[in-house]
Amino acid sequence: MNINDRVYVKTDGQERREGKILLIEPFNEGVMYLVSLPDYPEGIWFFNEKDGDEGIFVVPIEG
Repeated sequence: MNINDRVYVKTDGQERREGKILLIEPFNEGVMYLVSLPDYPEGIWFFNEKDGDEGIFVVPIEG
């Protein structure tokens, strides 16, 4: 995924939400994505772990 890509984010107790990647920060354990959402236009951070589907919170929108 890249900056300005449209993505879905997974949040507690809610359906996935659509947003846009503003920044990407790699870490040893995975990648942090700053994603702009309608409620958070300046962005909110989500972390994708390298291993395991349980730690994936940002996914690209297909098509």
